[in-house]
Amino acid sequence: MSRPLHRGFSGGGRLSENIQDFLEDSQMKFKPEKEDLDKNRLSSDVMSSWNPFQSVVSIISPSKQSVPEKCYIVPDPYSPLSSRKRYKLTLFLLKLSLFVIVILALTGSFWWTISLTTTSRTTHTFRGYRRLQEQLVSDLWDIGELSLGSSRIKESEFCSLESENYIPCFNITENLELGLTEGQEQDRHCGPTSKQNCLVLAPSGFKIPHRWPTGRDVIWIDNVKINAQEVLSSGSLTKRMMLLDEDQISFSFASSMVDDSIEDYSHQIAEMIGLRNESYLVQAGVRTVLDIGCGFGSLGAHLFQKQLLTMCIANYESSGSQVEITLERGLPAMVASFAAKKLPFPSLSFDMVHSAWDGIAWNHKDGIHLIEVDRVLRPGGYFVWTSPIANTRASVKNKDNLKKWDFVRNFAKNLCWELLSQQDNTVVWKKPSDKDCYTSKSQGSGPYVCKAGHDVESPYYHPLEACIGGTHSRRWIPIEKRPKWPSRAALNPKELAVHGVLFDDLTEDDFNWKSAVRNYWSLLSPLIFSDHPKRPGIEDPVPPYNMVRNVLDMNAHFGGFNSALLEAGKSVWVMNVVPTSGPNNLPLILDRGFLGVLHDWCEAFPTYPRTYDLVHAEGLLSLETAKQRRCSIVDVFFEIDRLLRPEGWVILRDMTSLIETARTIAARLKWEARVIEIESNSDEKLLVCQKPLIKRRSYPS
Repeated sequence: MSRPLHRGFSGGGRLSENIQDFLEDSQMKFKPEKEDLDKNRLSSDVMSSWNPFQSVVSIISPSKQSVPEKCYIVPDPYSPLSSRKRYKLTLFLLKLSLFVIVILALTGSFWWTISLTTTSRTTHTFRGYRRLQEQLVSDLWDIGELSLGSSRIKESEFCSLESENYIPCFNITENLELGLTEGQEQDRHCGPTSKQNCLVLAPSGFKIPHRWPTGRDVIWIDNVKINAQEVLSSGSLTKRMMLLDEDQISFSFASSMVDDSIEDYSHQIAEMIGLRNESYLVQAGVRTVLDIGCGFGSLGAHLFQKQLLTMCIANYESSGSQVEITLERGLPAMVASFAAKKLPFPSLSFDMVHSAWDGIAWNHKDGIHLIEVDRVLRPGGYFVWTSPIANTRASVKNKDNLKKWDFVRNFAKNLCWELLSQQDNTVVWKKPSDKDCYTSKSQGSGPYVCKAGHDVESPYYHPLEACIGGTHSRRWIPIEKRPKWPSRAALNPKELAVHGVLFDDLTEDDFNWKSAVRNYWSLLSPLIFSDHPKRPGIEDPVPPYNMVRNVLDMNAHFGGFNSALLEAGKSVWVMNVVPTSGPNNLPLILDRGFLGVLHDWCEAFPTYPRTYDLVHAEGLLSLETAKQRRCSIVDVFFEIDRLLRPEGWVILRDMTSLIETARTIAARLKWEARVIEIESNSDEKLLVCQKPLIKRRSYPS
């Protein structure tokens, strides 16, 4: 049996596998299904004693013998010709057999349906028939996935070197070739060629990140695509930092930002709003901040200590990425550009928007970017802008900057924003708390209010519009009238009524997630600590509160998983993703003071490879397979593998048949995988996986 992988311990994971087998595995030339099933059956017998839920546990592991290596090393690709012929013949016979099974099953289902509908008319029988029919559809879908999906994984290879830091849908070179200019080349464009069905390898020098909070201040330089020269030359806002030694970068809150430290800068912002210091921002109704062009996330790192949650957004960058480094520090970030499209957030999403030295031409396109800021800003919220253009004393000598400043100042006034304060390069505006200014706007005085039919609350990468949005939303509640954090996480019945959710439903959902988080956390324990000998009767030690930091919830529902993690005292932040294929609860999640985004899981998520420690999904597979989708479960798993850090975790809960399919795919992704049966629900199971550390071999020059 393979030894489990460790996170945060020296020594890393160990590979237990015959070398010849690994050579074949590395090229995804898997042996016939019979041998895989034999391995699975053997692994289940070995680990049947591990039972945290008083349940049956199955283990999938590609391991056989122990090799004292810290990680996998990918060898030079080659495969014997005879082995390839045997593999193709076996694959052909398997597909032919599965095709015959599908035909027989569909024929049997047809006659069985006629028999049921003609012999029974009772409600009970109809419900049983409906459930059996749904199960049949699910089973047939599984057969199709196993016949097509598994073969696709077998034939796939590791991605090329260029994919180490690449994000599908953000191909700037391809966009320029298509004639996209004026910033549109930075926007997200997903097409058939953006799918990346291969396994992204970690760089040869990759190391497991430091745990929080150490990882906030010190990162491994080989984990991100940036070199020492870029570090030393990054002297602009929030990018200024110190190179600690040859393989680490150290960030300091005392590093220069504008002309003062980050702490002084945030203190200045609070004073300009009229507060004593940044610690009072929460009392003023500020909880979530959108930081446009965030540098390396130093402002968000400082505000996090003040109970503020900052989402960093920036353009895709092939090297020295603001988003990649911010995520490596354990801070919220995603790639986003609003050069031509709206941000994937609902209207009225953030209490504050911050933008400093961002390079955005706010005076271009008739102020359409300022209109987008207004859309995502909550009533009574603040827009903080730091730019040399705002320094009127310096702009007197620069007529071009003075002209830009006059445009921004006048346009903000037409948006009904109140200019609170201006100090040196920094300006703070406040969005109105009521709608009186918008209703009294005269024609020709700046942008008009969007009509009700065009005021989409949750646009998914829609084109930018030159009208003021969000004014028709039932969520128009000033930040000063919202409950202060952390009370905001528990919305009252009146607030929930706006979202069409009952108070009892949210309360029950939160209660269930509290129990689930306790169980989930204990499930991770045996995988990391099973190496350590223990005396009979002594339970496995509980994983530390900071074992994971960046968490991705692929189907967030009401944000209950996020809420339970915080209440349990786990040192995490959660990216709550609401799939476009399901109910849109993202406005509710954001109103609870959490972060989140809309996303179509048939497309690549807007982040760099290896950015999340834990990926969670409850009911996502059922949701995605319930509709005719343009992608398969295999595509989704490739994307999960791309997002997941080495030695990171995956927790899936779904219907038993889908979990069994997922387990098969997980084994072929070389994940350590365990299936957990749930006593309280025989129709569902858990799949707990851990991704191994597989590095790209570095060859001498």
